[in-house]
Amino acid sequence: MSTIDRRRLFTGAGAATVGAALTTAVPATRASAAAPAPHPAGDTIRPGDPRYEMLTTGNNKRFVAAPDYVRMIRSTEDAEQAVREAVPSGRRVSVRSGGHTFADLVCNPDVDVILDLSEMTEVRYDASRRAFAVQPGVRLLTLYEALYKGWGVTIPGGMCYSVGAGGHVAGGGYGLLSRAHGLVVDHLYAVEVVVVDRDRTVRTVVATREPDDPHRDLWWAHTGGGGGTFGLVTRYWFRSPDATGDTPSRQLMRPPSTVLVSALSFPWQDLDERRFSRLLKNFGAWHEQHSAPDAPETAIGTVFNVCHRAHGTLDLFVQADAEAPGADRMLDDYLTALTAGTGLRTTAMTRASGDLPAMPQLAAPRRMPWLDATRLVGTSNPTITHPALRGAHKSAYMRRTFTDRHTAVLYRHLTSEEYANPDTMVVLFSFGGRVNAVRPEDTAASQRASVFKMLFQTFWPDPSGDAAGLGWARAVYEDFLADTHGVPVPGEQYEGCYINYPDTDLKDPARNRSGVPWQTLYYQGNHDRLRRIKRDWDPTGFFHHSLSVDPA
Repeated sequence: MSTIDRRRLFTGAGAATVGAALTTAVPATRASAAAPAPHPAGDTIRPGDPRYEMLTTGNNKRFVAAPDYVRMIRSTEDAEQAVREAVPSGRRVSVRSGGHTFADLVCNPDVDVILDLSEMTEVRYDASRRAFAVQPGVRLLTLYEALYKGWGVTIPGGMCYSVGAGGHVAGGGYGLLSRAHGLVVDHLYAVEVVVVDRDRTVRTVVATREPDDPHRDLWWAHTGGGGGTFGLVTRYWFRSPDATGDTPSRQLMRPPSTVLVSALSFPWQDLDERRFSRLLKNFGAWHEQHSAPDAPETAIGTVFNVCHRAHGTLDLFVQADAEAPGADRMLDDYLTALTAGTGLRTTAMTRASGDLPAMPQLAAPRRMPWLDATRLVGTSNPTITHPALRGAHKSAYMRRTFTDRHTAVLYRHLTSEEYANPDTMVVLFSFGGRVNAVRPEDTAASQRASVFKMLFQTFWPDPSGDAAGLGWARAVYEDFLADTHGVPVPGEQYEGCYINYPDTDLKDPARNRSGVPWQTLYYQGNHDRLRRIKRDWDPTGFFHHSLSVDPA
């Protein structure tokens, strides 16, 4: 199986995205201007339309729907009408913003109507709420461009440029700035949602985090409860909890103006099992030691692609706030700690790797503007740089570093000749820091004690690879988590799974042998409250998918 030249495939898409971003931001001087006139209704796309095939699958081509129609939505009023049209017929609907869901939550054979919000891309400052209004279809890099160019602010969201804000926010959202600034939803002030009442009346509700808001529970459900479950989100508003005054640039977190970035590879030819194990344990131990909410090292964020041997290297991207005191020394200390006791050499990252592009110019740490670094790492996700990839994805939050058994399992599966696929990896993401300054019950995103998180993933080009790809993902995951019967049961070592990496295997007792419900893996102690909110705000279960919350 040949590797994919993601850098070459992505050049055009990345340029188009940056161009789109320039039209999105509204200057602060126009903050109080009247809202634009409503858009005309979006198209209804049915079988036979040349757009239909493209719109009935997402980035994971394992999942394909055959709906009666796909309804493109361009405004809140349009969204209300689209839901109103679907309710009397009893059609099953699914909701899409960017199309990056890893499972069948949107593109499912049982879906009759796909409601597509990708044309709703406005980003503006709303002076009446002292918050930034963001529509769900805007892609992440476009959102970062708009917020930063317009007002010098951002949210601590994910790296992949084309993830839609709609699902990313509803599932919690995190990225390279999260150790210093928390989750995306820690900055969520309000949400606008089209809901269906018990009598099947369709209406739009705005819910805020204000303690006296009677709709506050609906806001809370969208701080990590997952998308497509409680209603149809048509707008988010962001304002940081510590915002003061009414100046737009002071209402949301500010990213560092410059960052130190480094991109390194560890050649597999230099790795035996001992070195491999020490390297991974060093990564985990550093995060255990430096993930307190007030630790200076929260200025550092890392993505570590622990790739299959067929890829040739393990690939590391590190970003540090260049304005943090002693940033150069801190980054050097981190890299020293990572390689301690291994004797490993590092090389320039010369091949694309998972979410990371080839970056040979960053073998040595380099200062660059934050937005440039964000663009650099934001345009290479393999699920968007190839038009026909299929994949398997599984997640785990880690509260402690790896054990000997963990590293032995990973080494065995990542060196297996039976599945020598270069597009296979276990991704380690920095976590903790300010994420863990928030109590689990304060948001629906309950994982507030972990220090790093894991994504087990592999990609392949066509259905002939399904058995091997799914077999590898299931085997490595269940072997790694054998001590808790195949899933990351919350406890001293693990803290469950990430709902934005949905995995329907968690519902299967043959795969999840722990006896712990899949809802507990995603929501821990917050599940009961989410069920009550589902009962109150979607009593008919109109909005549902294979991993949606059931009403109490």
